[in-house]
Amino acid sequence: MAAAQDQVTESDYARAEQFLGWHARNLVSGDQVVPNWFEGAASDRFWYQNRLGSGSQFVVVDPAGPTQRAAFDHDRLAAALSVAADTSYEGRKLPFTSFEFVGGGGSIRFHTADSVRWTCSITSYACTPPDSIAEPPRTEIRSPDGLWVAFHRDENLWIRSTRSGEEVQLSTGGSPDFGYAAPPEGCCSHVTLSRQGTVAPPLLRWSPDSRKIATHRLDERGVERLHLLEAKTGRPVLHSYRVGLPGDSVIPTYEMHVFDVESRTHTPVTIGAMEAVNTSCCQLASDTIWKDVKWAASSAEVFFTRGVRSFDTLQLIAADAETGTARTVLTETGKTYVESNGARSGLPNWQVTTDGSQVVWWSERDGWGHLYLYDARTGTLRNRITEGPWLVVDLLHVDEVGRWVYFTGQGREPGVDIYYRQLYRAALDGGRIERLTPENADHDVRVSPSGRFFTDTYSTFETEPMSVLRNTAGRVVATLEEGDFSALLDTGWHYPTHFVVKARDAVTDLHGLLFFPSDFDSTASYPVIDYIYPGPQVGALGTRQVMVSPRGNAAALAELGFIVFMIDAMGTPGRSKAFHDAYYGNMHDNGLPDHVSAIKQLAARYPQMDLDRVGIFGHSGGGFSSTDAMLSYPDFFKVAVSTAGNHDNRSYDYTWGEKYQGLLTENPDGSDSFDSQANQNYASKLKGKLLLMYGTLDDNVHPNATLMVVDELIKAGKDFDMIVYPNGNHGFGGEPYVIRRTWDYFVTHLLGKEPPHEYPLKRPEG
Repeated sequence: MAAAQDQVTESDYARAEQFLGWHARNLVSGDQVVPNWFEGAASDRFWYQNRLGSGSQFVVVDPAGPTQRAAFDHDRLAAALSVAADTSYEGRKLPFTSFEFVGGGGSIRFHTADSVRWTCSITSYACTPPDSIAEPPRTEIRSPDGLWVAFHRDENLWIRSTRSGEEVQLSTGGSPDFGYAAPPEGCCSHVTLSRQGTVAPPLLRWSPDSRKIATHRLDERGVERLHLLEAKTGRPVLHSYRVGLPGDSVIPTYEMHVFDVESRTHTPVTIGAMEAVNTSCCQLASDTIWKDVKWAASSAEVFFTRGVRSFDTLQLIAADAETGTARTVLTETGKTYVESNGARSGLPNWQVTTDGSQVVWWSERDGWGHLYLYDARTGTLRNRITEGPWLVVDLLHVDEVGRWVYFTGQGREPGVDIYYRQLYRAALDGGRIERLTPENADHDVRVSPSGRFFTDTYSTFETEPMSVLRNTAGRVVATLEEGDFSALLDTGWHYPTHFVVKARDAVTDLHGLLFFPSDFDSTASYPVIDYIYPGPQVGALGTRQVMVSPRGNAAALAELGFIVFMIDAMGTPGRSKAFHDAYYGNMHDNGLPDHVSAIKQLAARYPQMDLDRVGIFGHSGGGFSSTDAMLSYPDFFKVAVSTAGNHDNRSYDYTWGEKYQGLLTENPDGSDSFDSQANQNYASKLKGKLLLMYGTLDDNVHPNATLMVVDELIKAGKDFDMIVYPNGNHGFGGEPYVIRRTWDYFVTHLLGKEPPHEYPLKRPEG
């Protein structure tokens, strides 16, 4: 039996477990406000779910007062629902996270986790029996006037009256793989949704006057299929879905159509088929088509962006809603990929004025993301709105009367963390910018439909969040919530340590975090674990707000006796275009030179970091890059856990690989331009301990990517470890078993100790 000092005990694991997000969140209250605005274009009222430690409360806010109250009597609703459902609910733990007011606000409608829809009066507090609805939730989109909902059925577009229940089929001729309003089968949707019995929402936009619907006819005919096997007793079940891969001759395309609700007619937009590609950072083709479609306020024109498969061109198109006649408003080009937003949110940073005469447009043409004002009819540039070596993050609102543009930006203020988002307004005609959030913190800002109010949750990595309501001058009109971390801090949990180091070029600043054990001993030596997510669409850190549940369960892992490292390396968004493009065309880079350089710099500051014991892990892109680290830097990284890795982007969605690696081209010797990024081509370089995992029903990153690496490791005679997660989709990396086995692997091979045998790590119920 191993000596006690060579063991990590169950009590050690139990202490680390309490720092996992699903436990830590239950010790935090008031840490976020996500507004759900009431219906109506001019509405400023909203509700939000406020976290109260192990429970929550729904709150309604009316900025006009301002007033703030409970949305309903939570205990009475819990009692009524308990009787109707023949079970037991608590007012602080109601079985839903979202709802809608119905019946003039006298009732609420919601779905429980089993997709059962309930309607409960919040005056009499009686709940009707669950609806026997044929379709799961989130499959309908309501018209602005609330009189219709739109949905897709049998590959066609339908509407239903909310008053009479009458259903009307607007399109005809829709067929499998060539349907109206249908979402793509590809990356991240088809198999997971079908197994959950969930129908994806239709892709469409209602016109402001509720008389028209803009949608597409998506053509996936000829797009090749991927296949997955669902394990079952007896015969497994084959799942097949269409997805374009880099180099495929056929990818999904779509045609734009406008449907008239009253006449039941439709008009095709005269632009022809368009390639379904990414037009914003952080999003995939499955939704990019529709977040970049906007109606003019008059409902006379619909505006949308058009990308191309090479990703180097982005156009703004306007189409007449009556005739379908399309015109190109402007064209943006670049040397790599052109986007309509270069930040994490991925929101389309353009907006057309009410009369359709002008458009505010976002561009990185000068190396930084900034706003420009164009004539929407002629495509003529009228003036710049913002400029300088800083980034416009999200365009929030255009005040045409006051001639202001409201947006979040970062990197503009000296002495403020370059990643802290601030709320600004700039003169629409150029020349003046005002900062509206004076606090030196990261601000998560949401704008009301009228543009008159903003919710703002702000914090840093080391401060509890504050949520307030601001007006257009930035003045705080109400304090909504104050975060309380005291119960979590009492457990020994502590804030991470923010650091700044130099990148591989010894010039560029990089930001990251270190997580230390709560009993950190400055005289001891600690193994280092690098949690990696390389981007390019997002970095490892995400926002700069306090992290109750950081990716990679960093705080929990540190508690086992490690120093955990996270960094946003070159190639991640939120900085200049050059920074984001750092390894365009060379995805094998994965920002790893910056990781190695940063860890070495930090070891000089913190001699407790043992550079002879450095491990690395990550999921998805992090699975790709953590294996890459073991193969590219085999003498630096000694242990890796790589889950769901897209190890070769030739087996991943084309909207990813072709965007960041470039179009696949073949070389005279039979190789191609994607060979350099494929991990299997470097398998013979493995020296350390590598644990690979994949889910057999992962319809985001197909298991083929991992199996290609496995094949080459076997050919090279290399030892490795592997866990196959039966019927796991892409989210299996958050499963308790996967987390526990990750801990075990690092404890055994990096810490050099014996983990507790089959520790029963579990996710809390609910």
